[in-house]
Amino acid sequence: MAEACTSVQCMYLKFFFFFNLHRKLRTFQFCPPFLPSLLYLLLRLPYHLREITEHSLMASQLNTNCLLFLILVTFTRLAESESFIGINYGQVADNLPSPEATAKLLQSTAIDKVRLYGADPAIIKALANTGIEIMIGVSSGDIPGMASDPNFANSWINSNVIPFYPASKINIINVGNEVMMSGDPNLMSQLLPAMQNLQNAINSANLGGKIKVSTVHSMALLRQSEPPSSGSFNTSNLDLLKRLLRFNNATGSPFAINPYPYFAYQSDPRPETLAFCLFQPNSGRVDSGTKIKYTNMFDAQLDAVRSALNSIGFGGVEIVVAETGWPYKGDSNEVGPSIENAKAYTGNLVAHLRSMVGTPLMRGKSVDTYLFALYDENLKPGPSSERSFGLFKTDLTMTYDAGLLKTSQTPSKPKAPASPAPKAENGTWCVPKAGTSDAQLQANLDYVCGRGIDCSAIQPGGACFEPNTVVSHATYAMNLLYQTEGRNPWNCDFSHTATLTSINPSKSFLKLS
Repeated sequence: MAEACTSVQCMYLKFFFFFNLHRKLRTFQFCPPFLPSLLYLLLRLPYHLREITEHSLMASQLNTNCLLFLILVTFTRLAESESFIGINYGQVADNLPSPEATAKLLQSTAIDKVRLYGADPAIIKALANTGIEIMIGVSSGDIPGMASDPNFANSWINSNVIPFYPASKINIINVGNEVMMSGDPNLMSQLLPAMQNLQNAINSANLGGKIKVSTVHSMALLRQSEPPSSGSFNTSNLDLLKRLLRFNNATGSPFAINPYPYFAYQSDPRPETLAFCLFQPNSGRVDSGTKIKYTNMFDAQLDAVRSALNSIGFGGVEIVVAETGWPYKGDSNEVGPSIENAKAYTGNLVAHLRSMVGTPLMRGKSVDTYLFALYDENLKPGPSSERSFGLFKTDLTMTYDAGLLKTSQTPSKPKAPASPAPKAENGTWCVPKAGTSDAQLQANLDYVCGRGIDCSAIQPGGACFEPNTVVSHATYAMNLLYQTEGRNPWNCDFSHTATLTSINPSKSFLKLS
């Protein structure tokens, strides 16, 4: 009989098995977020040692090198499971950098996913062996041919996927873009057959389950989005949408949507709406149905989509944000475009995603989100804003710093520090501007503590409760958020009511260090 495994080996085998099982189950939303489940499994490990020992043949073959390899694989997978920031790589331009230069740029950032609107072979090849996942697209013009002829779909896969996969990590193929809002009944009716033929071609190439097929939708698909709990789809094409969702559900592909808080602000250009859209301090909006208080438009829009999907029986279909962004420049008659607003939206969105808080209806998990866009597209028609979404210039420098470069990014999972807050390493603190009203300071305080930041130190009995004033508590909270989320300038904005200082405010009335 083979020698029984050591306790360390047994514990690790059990952890490895349940960790990977947990990841599979979370795909179907059967499990709670990772951390509570992991703690539960670790607590249960001693009770399963006997079971693992019975599989001693496997255990006896686990030498130290093998064990270390398994540990490496597991934590590599853990890192992959937290990869949720992508970017759109549009090509409606005549001045773009080479694909090779772009691939090198992307590797210097925290961006782990790229969405292409087509299937440019030079770009797909340039992204080979970078570890970056690639979403490619079937053009709307190819939908009729793909819908009517399975051989067309086979040829498309043979030309655009087989020569590059798996070195190039193609993981999703989108068919068309916002086809359901195209106003073309024929194209809409051909969408599902095209997706089905493409899926069959993928299966024939033995890539089923490795590459998903989906299509991207506009937020205009929703009949109602406010409050989020009342989210519902337009009824005009609901039958077709349900058939598309049955395809998503059966194949495990995501429901891809394009939420833009920017457009919501354009339709309601009030200061409080801007703060709500930019993840800045605001009074929030209470959902009358659930009594949940939303502090940003992005979460509200996603939860409206989640509610709409749930209402027609597709609560298990995963949501992916295929596009979202904010223009940094626009025409004189456009409301909202500016460097400051674009930096605030993108930077705060990235920090929000890294927090892994999720949305009120999808807690503990950040939705895969593709930022719009990598570069400006100078040949796009329309207002100036349409050509001003690029996070990077075509000379590969940043349009603005959203915390995406590996040398400047905030932690992927920022943790609220234990109270009192740690001393600022760079010698700067975030404090309210002189003359800021108590009402605005209270809004800042509510905003910070409502994000899950640990505000226990300014609760009664806490180390920083005294002096018990709005200004002292708000100063503590504002600085805590600034220190926690990366000490970037945009982390100390608070709707222009905060400023950075080199003087530690704890010397005045707080114990911040």
